[in-house]
Amino acid sequence: MITLRNITLRRGIKVVLQNAGVTLQPGEKVGLIGRNGAGKSSLFSLLTHRLQADTGDVEIPPRWRVGEVAQDMPETEDGATDFVLQGDQALMAAQAELAAAELDGDGNAMAHAHLALDEAGAFDAPARAQALLLGLGFKSAQLDAPVNSFSGGWRMRLQLARALMCPAELLLLDEPTNHLDLDALVWLEAWLKRFDGLLLIISHDREFLDAITRVTVHLDEQTLTRYGGNYSAFEEMRAERLTLAAAAYGKQQDRINHLQKFIDRFKAKASKAKQAQSRVKALARMEKLAPVLTSGDFQFEFREPQSLPNPMLSFDALACGYRAAPSADGSMPAGGARDNAIVSNFNRSVLAGQRIGILGANGQGKSTLVKTIAKALQPLAGRMTEGKGLVIGYFAQQELDVLSLDDGPLMHMVRLARDVGPAAREQELRDFLGRFRFTGEMVQQAVGSLSGGEKARLVLAMLVWQRPNLLLMDEPTNHLDLTTREALSIALNEFEGTVMLVSHDRALLRETCDEFWLVAGGSVQPFDGDLDDYQKWLLDVSRAMAKGQPSPPVPGAAPPAAAATPLLTKAAAKPVHRPTHSADNKADNDLPNKPTSKPTHKPTNGGLAAPRDDRKQAAQLRSMLANKTRPLRQEVQQIDNRIETLGREKTAIEQLLAGGKRPPVEMADAGRRVNHIAAEVGMLEERWLALHSEIEAITAAG
Repeated sequence: MITLRNITLRRGIKVVLQNAGVTLQPGEKVGLIGRNGAGKSSLFSLLTHRLQADTGDVEIPPRWRVGEVAQDMPETEDGATDFVLQGDQALMAAQAELAAAELDGDGNAMAHAHLALDEAGAFDAPARAQALLLGLGFKSAQLDAPVNSFSGGWRMRLQLARALMCPAELLLLDEPTNHLDLDALVWLEAWLKRFDGLLLIISHDREFLDAITRVTVHLDEQTLTRYGGNYSAFEEMRAERLTLAAAAYGKQQDRINHLQKFIDRFKAKASKAKQAQSRVKALARMEKLAPVLTSGDFQFEFREPQSLPNPMLSFDALACGYRAAPSADGSMPAGGARDNAIVSNFNRSVLAGQRIGILGANGQGKSTLVKTIAKALQPLAGRMTEGKGLVIGYFAQQELDVLSLDDGPLMHMVRLARDVGPAAREQELRDFLGRFRFTGEMVQQAVGSLSGGEKARLVLAMLVWQRPNLLLMDEPTNHLDLTTREALSIALNEFEGTVMLVSHDRALLRETCDEFWLVAGGSVQPFDGDLDDYQKWLLDVSRAMAKGQPSPPVPGAAPPAAAATPLLTKAAAKPVHRPTHSADNKADNDLPNKPTSKPTHKPTNGGLAAPRDDRKQAAQLRSMLANKTRPLRQEVQQIDNRIETLGREKTAIEQLLAGGKRPPVEMADAGRRVNHIAAEVGMLEERWLALHSEIEAITAAG
């Protein structure tokens, strides 16, 4: 058990904790939340003894082993598997003991070392390390590659795998999802659910916290408050405590109205039904939690674009990637080195008002595509045609790509107003920065000294100032706290232009995107489905690869040509406030056995019909309702059968995982499948409820 009593902790002149206390029990899975800069990482440093409290007591069992993700970038020629194995402290100690005993020729010491190796699980340790690597997205060919051969994001995955390798009683994870794609994120969720020690996570990913944590500790106003439940439960309980602050509720009503309009318009349209279901889930949460979410007092909005060209962009056989580096004399290198094309033969248009989520595993080319559209990279081949009046706002995954370390926020805005526009006086720029929490002398502070969240807010401010009509957002939430993420989601939903979004934040993707593109295998294809469908497709791909079978087709990759016409017609209208066409209500006219009119027979004799006529009319009504609801009831039965099948499959997989003695690939695959089953069951249950509501509505109307 960990106990903090009357803790006061200072960092310089800043007081992080003041007379704070909390108790954490073994085996609990705890989410540590709070605004950027509140002191969450400082609390981790306190628990690992890198910092000492100014006053108060920190009690941690002395025998507890602590696992933590190192924040430094590893520099070593060790292979990936060996690097991860080094995270198992007990194993490393036993190996060192054996080496020393063999050097001394001490038989007793050698026997003791072999016993320690057996207790540390030395026999299957390489397999466990490789299972971690495979689960986090590494390929089989990379398992023994030198650490130095990986890029920065992949090295941080290695650090994460190394921390997970440690047999710890206390595991500390600080933003573990920042460098993960959705596939690896789902695997990590399943792994952490099985972890039996005390887990303490700092994360700004709502769905990740909800899936794993059962306790939430809120660091706010220099105090620690413990809540029983995941993040959503924390919001509900805190909302009860903060009812006096509910006046801020009205600030999010526009967003609720926007989502409700989407649900009302598209819930009966087949091509939008899944997105509408995601909006239903988001709306149900917002209606209860808006008072809490707006208590962070940070809001912003994108200004109305001056024009909305349609199409905004057209791509004709576009190829994106990196050109071969020239020799020192400017000529091409010997051997005829070729350009490295990541995405090829891309033919598509971006239309006014679209909300496009760009999916794909790390390294497939999502950022390369966005950089090419933003003109940070030149196309290798093909043509990219811009609509007249196109204004692109680009949020780079690495903020330093668009920021200068030595200049302050005000200098960035002065330069932006001068070079890009619109022009403004210095006081106007200061006032504008104040809306993004840059006040007083902070507007002169060098960007290099700002936190990650502050840099992200500055990039958002620069985007808003440019008044774009096309937003390119590449992982905009990496350094944003939950309050700022919520503000971004609201702003994107109210934005009248087009959005192209790359993000591993599933809540943001669900709430803002109407359609998805998949970047995989060197191509960009439409993905016909929602995030749950994408996760299931990823699992099918991994299972096919493990069996040496061809990958399953991408849902919606080759839609019929005729199906594109309604999309073009609809997107050509003004976004956000688009008129409802008869095509939007087509589903209403396609209901099986829908009567063309209601029964017209009216009883006579003062409103009393003859008994025989009543029975005949009632029988006709029952028959009509039965015919009308039969397809819905059949679908309900199919869902019941599917949920029962998934339940049996989940039980079997959990028994397999409990055994623990399986090949690494199979263990990683099974872990993913358990989480995907839970996601599919949740989706099926939502559909089951929707079907019953529809049946009840038809019966009541009849």
